[in-house]
Amino acid sequence: MTRPAVHVWRLLKWGRVLARHGALRGIERDPNTPPQVRRLARIARFGARIPKVPTYGEAFQELGPAAIKFGQALATRPDLVGDEAARNLQTLQDNLPPAPFEEVRRAIEAGLEKPLEEVFREIDPEPVGAASIAQVHRAVTTDGRLVAVKVLRPNIEEDFARALDTYEWAAAQVEAMGGEVARLRPRAVIAQFKQWTARELDLRREAASASELRENLVAESGFYVPAIDWTRTSRRVMTLEWIDGIKLTDRDALVEAGHDLKSLAAILVRAFLRQAVIDGFFHADLHQGNLFALPDGRLAAIDFGIMGRIDRQARFWLAEILYGLLTGNYRRVAEIHFEAQYVPAHHNVDEFATALRAVGEPIRGLPVKDISIGQMLDGLFTITRDFDMPTQPHLLLLQKTMVMEEGVAHALNPDINMWETAEPFLREWVRGELGPEAALADRIVRDVRTFAKIPDLIRRIDHYYPPPGAAPPDPPLPDVVVVQPHHYWRYVLTAAVAAAAGAGAMWLVH
Repeated sequence: MTRPAVHVWRLLKWGRVLARHGALRGIERDPNTPPQVRRLARIARFGARIPKVPTYGEAFQELGPAAIKFGQALATRPDLVGDEAARNLQTLQDNLPPAPFEEVRRAIEAGLEKPLEEVFREIDPEPVGAASIAQVHRAVTTDGRLVAVKVLRPNIEEDFARALDTYEWAAAQVEAMGGEVARLRPRAVIAQFKQWTARELDLRREAASASELRENLVAESGFYVPAIDWTRTSRRVMTLEWIDGIKLTDRDALVEAGHDLKSLAAILVRAFLRQAVIDGFFHADLHQGNLFALPDGRLAAIDFGIMGRIDRQARFWLAEILYGLLTGNYRRVAEIHFEAQYVPAHHNVDEFATALRAVGEPIRGLPVKDISIGQMLDGLFTITRDFDMPTQPHLLLLQKTMVMEEGVAHALNPDINMWETAEPFLREWVRGELGPEAALADRIVRDVRTFAKIPDLIRRIDHYYPPPGAAPPDPPLPDVVVVQPHHYWRYVLTAAVAAAAGAGAMWLVH
């Protein structure tokens, strides 16, 4: 276990880098910052030259791979770091100089447990992309297929393990201080970040995410997810189908190639809605660099390291919240927040409904094409502080992805009517999931599952309450105190003290 002094030293060292970029100024000025954290920030910046305009992205870039990923996670949490820092962190570039190909070659051979020549006919030593965690090389398999090979950087797991260890320790200390910081649940933030990195540091999990998403989107013919080559995939190596298309970042190339940008925008909206609303499992990094237009007019996605998941009940609540805000049924939206336990029960439902009205009324008179789902959710989350709402990381990730997806769609088609594109899809889903037929079907399923438990329940009753003449159940095993070997000296010391006390008592009696 890492000692607290080591964690404090790391935090001061990282804080020094942040201070040189002015990234600690917001922490010091925020009235909600605990005094202990404010003092640590002042120590870290002592004697440093502070720029007038903070450069958060450059600071995290300088701190290395783990900080780059953490900065990208914080970019989704303006409630935690502030709007200015969140916007700046969104510019954080996830690229580093590539590792030498000899190291990459050794990593591939160790990961696949075969010589490189037995797996790939050829592989380009120059990567097509080098990010903070892994880099990607173009290759041809021994059976002639063109593939992309993603390989983890050398020693990247150790770097992340050290950083996560300190992040978790720091989050626990800060949350224990209580107040506004505790409401923001920093430990939950780090836990979610740990889940993200666990998926990205084990390429088998990223491959599994891609495979699940590919299966879910079979019905969405315009959206394509590359197939995984499982025989050439391991914890440190992932091989998938090569995507030969044009990145959505290159609008001029898309126009020159004759792509229908309006169609691509509509495909993106439908595909995301299917992921988030129907499946509850969505690609949470749908920026333009991860999306390609294929020659046949389809849209393809890559990079499945950051995925979001939202359960069925939460999707119902979210749908009712959006519908209630649009129709002005603020009382029902408030009740949903209390039913979902998003708002503590000691608050007043009517007061919360009034706060929601302040979010919903400004958009009710707008044309539907001017209503942004992302902005609506952003307004909804801004009232959380006044009502002590604990942060819901999964909903914030969904909000971030919706805002990102809207931005990409508008870049392709500035005149896109998001609601008009989504309305037929959402109407069908609402009718199928929230209508009376769906409620009846859910009730039947619950009842059938309950009846299916009855035989097992009877067997359990017979076991614990056997009929006359049956063998009694086995007696419970006695509790056993387990002595941990590395703490044996404590028990020796206790025994010695007890023996001395006993001898002294006997001497006094005599």
